Amino acid sequence: MFKKSLLAVALAFASSGAFAAAETYVMDNHHTQVEFSWNHFGFSNPVANFDNIEGSINYDADDITKSSVEVTIATSSINSHVKDFNEHLASADFFDVAKYPSSTFKSTSVKKGAADNKLLVSGDLTIHGVTKPVTIDATLNRAAPHPMSKQPTVGFDGVLFIKRSDFGIGKYVPNVSDEVRIRITTEASVAKQTGS
Repeated sequence: MFKKSLLAVALAFASSGAFAAAETYVMDNHHTQVEFSWNHFGFSNPVANFDNIEGSINYDADDITKSSVEVTIATSSINSHVKDFNEHLASADFFDVAKYPSSTFKSTSVKKGAADNKLLVSGDLTIHGVTKPVTIDATLNRAAPHPMSKQPTVGFDGVLFIKRSDFGIGKYVPNVSDEVRIRITTEASVAKQTGS
């Protein structure tokens, strides 16, 4: 009787959408955003974002330290919602997208954070041809089958702070703040298996 009950619990757990085995999740560009904000002469804190982001998350719920993430951002997709400013940000004064068309992040370690759904994702961030180690303070929002696609899906938010001068983009410092806040939100799903 005990064995039957244990089996029933195990089957219920498996069918509940629990994420036990390591899976690779592909980021959904329509529900993934990377935005950054800065202080402008002490008056305002503008926000801009990138519209073209690709990446994958290898998420292992059993051993979070075996998880990893890789992201590539097309810097030419920068969007400040002001056309002239987009052109300035894309110029050699800032991102110099003609010379450096992409920025990347590749994790080197993932650790548990202060709470069950908190993670510390460390890795190498490359912007403007310069690579620096950073740590993202990440939150696991949800891990479950997506209600529309039915595919296993994970959702994360993350935040980190960098000094843009560390990446060779120090124009107008200190009037325009050196420190930049970067916020990430993403949904990523396991790719559907196609028939042979």
